[in-house]
Amino acid sequence: MTDVFADPDVIRRLLNESKTWAFVGLGDNPAREVFTQARLLQERGKRIIPVHPSARPVLGEPGYASLADVPGGEGPVDVVGVYRRSEHAGAVVDEAIAAGAGAVWLPLDVIDEAAARRALDAGLDVVMNRCPAVEWALRR
Repeated sequence: MTDVFADPDVIRRLLNESKTWAFVGLGDNPAREVFTQARLLQERGKRIIPVHPSARPVLGEPGYASLADVPGGEGPVDVVGVYRRSEHAGAVVDEAIAAGAGAVWLPLDVIDEAAARRALDAGLDVVMNRCPAVEWALRR
């Protein structure tokens, strides 16, 4: 994997300047890593949008079954967190592109270089194989 998907400037900008993160895979199970990451970013002032087939509310925010179901009135999605296994990540990245997201963030061990390149080619910022919590702690 190339470092183009771990650019410190992109990471810093997404953590500092983004306002809204859609977390694909975020259900109401607090034992899941996606729940921990979404809560952390919410505590740091980010608006989170849970995206999960159950479409249940999570962390006080309404849930949606897919990125396509997020209404335009929710405002732009700055970052889509792709908390699905690598074999499903490409479809989520394609949904993020279609939804007009500004960036995709694939966490640790979620790797799909072809999908990441499609996102870059579509003008999205891409972070892959990085943990938002770890990067938050490291940012200066």
